[in-house]
Amino acid sequence: MADGLEEPDEFEVQQGDLALLLTGADHEQADWEKAAAAVLRKAGRLGVDDDDSLVWQTLARTTLDGLEVTPLGTASLVDGLGGPVRPTAPGGRDVRVLLGGAGAATLNAEALADLKGGATSLWVCGDRRPDGAALDLAQILEGVLLDLAPVVLDVPDAHLAAAEALIELLGDTTASPGTNLGMPSTAPADVLIAAAALARDRGVLGIVVDATTTHDQGGSDVQELAWSMWSAARVLRVLTGSGLGVAEAAGLMEFRYAATAEQFLTIAKLRSARTLWRRMQVLSDAEPVPQRQHAVTSRPMLSKYDPHVNQVRATVAAFAASVGGAEAVTVAPFDSPLGRPDALGRRLARNVGAILGAESHLGQVADPTGGAYAVEMLTQQLASAAWDLFGGLESGQSIEDLIAQTVRDRDREVATRRRPITGLSEFSHLEESLLQRSGAADDIRRYGAAFEALRDDPPTQKVFLATLGPVAAHTARAGFATNLLAAGGLGVDTAGPTDGCDALLAAYAGQPVVCLAGADAAYAEWGADAAAALRRAGAQRILVAGPAADWADDSCAVGTDAIA
Repeated sequence: MADGLEEPDEFEVQQGDLALLLTGADHEQADWEKAAAAVLRKAGRLGVDDDDSLVWQTLARTTLDGLEVTPLGTASLVDGLGGPVRPTAPGGRDVRVLLGGAGAATLNAEALADLKGGATSLWVCGDRRPDGAALDLAQILEGVLLDLAPVVLDVPDAHLAAAEALIELLGDTTASPGTNLGMPSTAPADVLIAAAALARDRGVLGIVVDATTTHDQGGSDVQELAWSMWSAARVLRVLTGSGLGVAEAAGLMEFRYAATAEQFLTIAKLRSARTLWRRMQVLSDAEPVPQRQHAVTSRPMLSKYDPHVNQVRATVAAFAASVGGAEAVTVAPFDSPLGRPDALGRRLARNVGAILGAESHLGQVADPTGGAYAVEMLTQQLASAAWDLFGGLESGQSIEDLIAQTVRDRDREVATRRRPITGLSEFSHLEESLLQRSGAADDIRRYGAAFEALRDDPPTQKVFLATLGPVAAHTARAGFATNLLAAGGLGVDTAGPTDGCDALLAAYAGQPVVCLAGADAAYAEWGADAAAALRRAGAQRILVAGPAADWADDSCAVGTDAIA
């Protein structure tokens, strides 16, 4: 599932037929193929004479990394596969909230409210103040019990100063496990070494391998994994070069990954990351140190339009992150694309983790998808592809070029709505009023950026939806065209039931763009006449919902580049 909330297609709405056939222990793979093929034939996705076994390639989908995701897990998928590195404890127990984008007093108030409301750790982000002074950690963390609540720093413009300030604040206090000085793995070698020394002296973590930077640029899951290994390898080389052992250096690191609403890819990615990290240490002749993971729900997957849908996306992503075994999970507030999240946005974000733990008991079971054939296969596919790409990065391959191609591929899928974004490219609400938030909005490039740009500057006139025939005959294509046009900010004036050109012209009010919507039989019978009559009445551009027609200027159908 691309967005986690897509409109069901004809196959998906009939999956109950298959579920009934799959219950019980006496069915074979051929039974599933036969049942699935029958549904696909009803939907027109398999021919009458096509072999039932074609359901595998018909239902399989390919990820942005070119990995084929099978529609059904079978034992044969895992024949010969090695076991992944499983999490040592259930994931999602640490509900980590982000603090940033405001003054120290505001951040302190938010930190205390978040901790009181169920958060268990703080991720403090920021740069130097406008006057050049370092971030005022003392004020931000005033009243925070540092022996109970881990603090993770992310201060790009003052790495060591912030780390030293946190050490000073700790004083004689034993820092809560998970506390991290937050030195980025991309920092200069001397800074990494200094941060490692501070962390070792105080018994805290010191370095973050933040692979969300690759994700936020538009990178794929494999690219995110490969970059994390490449960056971690650099840290190991720097720190072992300064005299630390591999295990000592590895024990100072935490990895940060993005979690998306593509839940099985997220689960498999986190499982793959642990496998890759262990392999790197084994090849370094070291006793492997378990990978500590911090998962952050994806910022690019959000939308500023119909933003409450973001809460659903984030919930799916947080669920996947917990199932995948991430120790700490941060949920991006639903309103972050609109400005600085308000108290409600922060509360809903932190409550996702609390509710998943309290009601779904995600913190009770480690690796709940372990042994599931499809997940095990996807885990190994991601790990293998990422390890190969890691080797390429080590040899000088450009991650930027790869990300740029992924962005182009994803943009094409979004534009053709093969990767739908609910509330934006699908089921747009043209009458909505955007929520108002203070402060700067998250400036990340979101997956739906092109659709957002169209919605930001909508045309003033509507499209005339020239519906041919009675409602029952034109409703499917009329609904499709209305939904597609709305994704670009275009409303429609609908003719309603008609029985000929005179009825269409009676409803027509001079709109320059017209879209004909009807059944194939109506198109054949009077589509050309309707188009000609509307042109004589003033229509400047005529579209047809469905296959292209020589009497129309363009068509809109499944797979149409909606942006174009």
